[in-house]
Amino acid sequence: MKIGVIGAGKWGSALAFGFECSKNEVYINSRTKKDLKNYLSVEEILKLDYLLFAIPAQVTYKWLKENFKFSNQKVLVASKGIDNKSDKFLNEIYEKFIPKENLAFLSGPSFAKEVQDRLPTAIVINSVNLTLANEFSKFFPNFMKTYIEDDVIGAEIAGAYKNVLAIAGGICDGLNLGNNAKASLIARGLVEMARFGKNFGAKDETFLGLSGAGDLFLTANSILSRNYRVGLGLAKEKKLSDILNELGEVAEGVYTAKAIYDLSKKYNIYTPIADEVFNILNDKNPKDSLRDLLKQ
Repeated sequence: MKIGVIGAGKWGSALAFGFECSKNEVYINSRTKKDLKNYLSVEEILKLDYLLFAIPAQVTYKWLKENFKFSNQKVLVASKGIDNKSDKFLNEIYEKFIPKENLAFLSGPSFAKEVQDRLPTAIVINSVNLTLANEFSKFFPNFMKTYIEDDVIGAEIAGAYKNVLAIAGGICDGLNLGNNAKASLIARGLVEMARFGKNFGAKDETFLGLSGAGDLFLTANSILSRNYRVGLGLAKEKKLSDILNELGEVAEGVYTAKAIYDLSKKYNIYTPIADEVFNILNDKNPKDSLRDLLKQ
């Protein structure tokens, strides 16, 4: 089968590798021209029937508006985040350009490096069109087990929210607060994520599964997570701009924190951990945030 991967960062490249392992014919496009095997221009890659998008959440709307022309392509979205300019979820943005029946969304615990190393993982493909989700599941190699679900908004929120909580996890470890504090943070973070999701019609079981708990446990505990590394830097009172320069990659939680903060205030949702992450990203001292969280 032929599939086009749009976005040649670590995650897009890892998925392209995984698809190739499953004997698919894989083509790739990058927002910046790169010397890549099977590279296609935007115009060429959009002619393919199956597309995977792995571009940062914050540039998604602009990219689609400037480049995308719908011709019945089937699209799997692998990005995670909330647009912090419009406070729109990614499925809302994609549905402006593509019918929801032609869209599926990837979620679950999946570090790019471990996919490149062919280490086993389990992921979830969510879509209102379960036939489409099953079609996309056939692209994945046997070391990536796929589950099919229909909770698109739940998967979107879980994938976005866990990045913000991963920043909190990095802060917790950077401050050497201990195992009790870390377990409490992750457990309450999961409750907070589910509370936020319920406001938008997400299913509780989504947050207890791979998309929620699975991805949260992964990203809030590992140096492989960009968002976790942001948290570590903030705990050492480094400037956010310096942390991001050192990182050299997009840490979606930095931008999603603002969107969650905006939405929680708009809908009056209690999100104390995400609120403090937002405040720390805006120069609040992490130790002051810890004190304030313990008071709540």
